[in-house]
Amino acid sequence: MPRWLPRAMVLALALVACFELGSWAFYQLIGLLTNILIAFFLALAIEPAVGRMSARGMRRGLATFLVFLGVVIAGAGFVFLLGSMLAGQIVDMVEEFPKYLDSVINWCNHTFHTELSRLDVQDSLLHSDWLQKYVQNSASGVLDVSATVLGGLFRLLTVFLFAFYFAADGPRLRRALCSVLPPSKQAEVLRAWEIAVTKTGGYLYSRGLMALVSGIAHYILLVALDVPYAPALAMWVGLVSQFIPTIGTYLAGALPMLLAFTVDPWYALWVLVFVVIYQQFENYVLQPKLTSKAVDIHPAVAFGSVIAGTALLGAVGALIAIPAAATLQAFLGAYVKRYDVTDDPRVHGRRRRRDGASLFARMRASLRQGRTPPPGNTGG
Repeated sequence: MPRWLPRAMVLALALVACFELGSWAFYQLIGLLTNILIAFFLALAIEPAVGRMSARGMRRGLATFLVFLGVVIAGAGFVFLLGSMLAGQIVDMVEEFPKYLDSVINWCNHTFHTELSRLDVQDSLLHSDWLQKYVQNSASGVLDVSATVLGGLFRLLTVFLFAFYFAADGPRLRRALCSVLPPSKQAEVLRAWEIAVTKTGGYLYSRGLMALVSGIAHYILLVALDVPYAPALAMWVGLVSQFIPTIGTYLAGALPMLLAFTVDPWYALWVLVFVVIYQQFENYVLQPKLTSKAVDIHPAVAFGSVIAGTALLGAVGALIAIPAAATLQAFLGAYVKRYDVTDDPRVHGRRRRRDGASLFARMRASLRQGRTPPPGNTGG
């Protein structure tokens, strides 16, 4: 046996063991790595506001705390309004349930010529096997729901903690990163960091402004139609329509349409018409003016990046997909060499006319002017 073979076998086994160990560690830490990625993009988003406040003499830690406090207050207000709306709707549905049940029973009796009563239906429901199994499963699932809620709160706290450190210690983090790189690479890293801050912050701020405009517009419509819970519905439409590209407006408009239908079926149609018209106004008038400088990315690229982000990281990937794609596009655009495009009709969306068609056009023009066609090839 050659002398190098045992050493090669040991080295191969060591490499396989290191790969398996690395895969196991990555799988175990994927949740933490996802939280750190979310915190990093959140820190990039608030970096412009923190930078402006620290440039005016405020301590960077205090500026970061004030920005986070504003974000938490806004999020808590939205959750409170949306929760109150849902709780009110659930209470109304419970109170109106006997009326709904009576209407269904009357329709069944009239259509199928039965003799059902509400007491018989209620008694059969209360003593049914599937209801007892459902209650037992719900009681056993309360602990699972509580664990999920606590896990979500812990994850949210972890994201906020890392984001606070990334934003408060941003200059120190950049210095630590550049200290292990040669001077030629430090400028590229700082440039990439600046592009990421500009694109992420610009995307979130522009989307927040468009969400505000959309919320105000839909709030005016819902108040005019006397739809209940107009403030919460307006906030819902504004946020969902802006942070889910292309189809977010229609998904967000489904809830106001449903509540408007409970008031008057024609109001739901008015809400649908308004949502469609506002979507066109936003796409062709509002969005180009607000996002042309912040996030210059094609709608198809944005939609594809959201699908890819959702496939990779779920809802988290959908939120950070567009700023990540815009950052990558801007970073590549700074280093990819571009050339002048040739002056060809096909570049401008026009096709070349055939020689026979152009010759026929010249002959017809000559005949109109009373002159003979020019000598030359008159073939096709």
